[in-house]
Amino acid sequence: MCEADAFILRDEKEEKVLENVDQVELDGDDVKLVSIFGEQKSMKAKFKIYNNSERKIVFEAI
Repeated sequence: MCEADAFILRDEKEEKVLENVDQVELDGDDVKLVSIFGEQKSMKAKFKIYNNSERKIVFEAI
């Protein structure tokens, strides 16, 4: 499997938001994440980096 885990950067620390992310929807400052199991998380953030080798998506809190 190639799903990534999503993290949010707050005060220079990464906090895990959701594992096994399958879908990311961006709408301005709104981010919606959906896992392979259908679990959903929404947050106010901006995209920072995607690292495929570490299976990591990082967003920065707004």
